[in-house]
Amino acid sequence: MIFLFVGEEFRLQVGMDDFAIDLVLFHRELQCLVAFDLKMEKFQPEHLGKMNFYLEALDRDVRKPLENPSIGVILCKTKHKEVVEYAMSRSLSPSLVAAYKTKMPNKELLRRLLQQWALDWENFKIK
Repeated sequence: MIFLFVGEEFRLQVGMDDFAIDLVLFHRELQCLVAFDLKMEKFQPEHLGKMNFYLEALDRDVRKPLENPSIGVILCKTKHKEVVEYAMSRSLSPSLVAAYKTKMPNKELLRRLLQQWALDWENFKIK
């Protein structure tokens, strides 16, 4: 899977109102935009309505003529399978709801990666 970064807090204007999608990527194989809406709470049915709005705006105003329709991913702290099922039962938009788990990487690993990055940066500046 190859994703290309399009933008974070991706701005859309519909009518006279401004909106922001948390993250927008482009999927090379599917040839479509992928909108991510990040939620720090459990899934609520209204999240799907918001995502459908974002997908419509992306398809009308951002998508190129040869690209496929946009896809939405809603990442929530938790989800109840039955609530998601009811919310998505009549939706025609290609959307996915997923729960995420947070886990901090090992401190030593972070320290080594940071040191390596600093070394690489110094070598890059010298060249």
